[in-house]
Amino acid sequence: MGTRRHHGKTTGPGGPVTATAGARRILGIDPGSVRTGYGVIELDGTATRHVTSGVIPAGSGPFAERLHTIFAALERIIADYAPGESAIEEVFVNRNVQSALKLGQARGAAMCACAGAGLAVHEYTPRAVKQALVGRGGAEKDQVGYMVRAILALDSAPAEDAADALAVALAHTQHDRLGSRIAAQTGGTGAKQGTPVSAGAASASGPRASTRIRRRPA
Repeated sequence: MGTRRHHGKTTGPGGPVTATAGARRILGIDPGSVRTGYGVIELDGTATRHVTSGVIPAGSGPFAERLHTIFAALERIIADYAPGESAIEEVFVNRNVQSALKLGQARGAAMCACAGAGLAVHEYTPRAVKQALVGRGGAEKDQVGYMVRAILALDSAPAEDAADALAVALAHTQHDRLGSRIAAQTGGTGAKQGTPVSAGAASASGPRASTRIRRRPA
């Protein structure tokens, strides 16, 4: 398994910080076939705290081994920090089809690690993440990084991939809060986590899908 590099003060010689009673922990993932960013945040009422974040270096060896590195590293992170749900960035398809395919496979390895741990897996487009944090779907990456650092009160900027993963986790909390407000105003139950959202029903600034992935019995 590849080595992990953590950001922040929450992981010291004594090990991971114990979750606050009643708080939610969310794992954000920025998938990549060479480097996969991850970030765990804790939501306790209106307070949002940084738990850990870093980068999983998958390296440049055989592709199957790189996928296994991502999968195994995320399994360990989930076991260490006990998030209750996860959020992952969707694949952005550009002109390089081969790169998009590799990215999709890395994303699949990450999703399998989350599913294997019984976590809900929520998917967000890059535009939705930017919209949630900055207010503009076309915001620059440095603007997103600034908002991540400000919201989580970080002393220093995380690595780019880790910052992207934290941004995905924060976007998920924003989506949840918006759903709660809508439910309160309409008197309904709001959108439940894990309810699939069709691509046609999703807005340009909202998530394209939010799915619940469960472990199947052996």
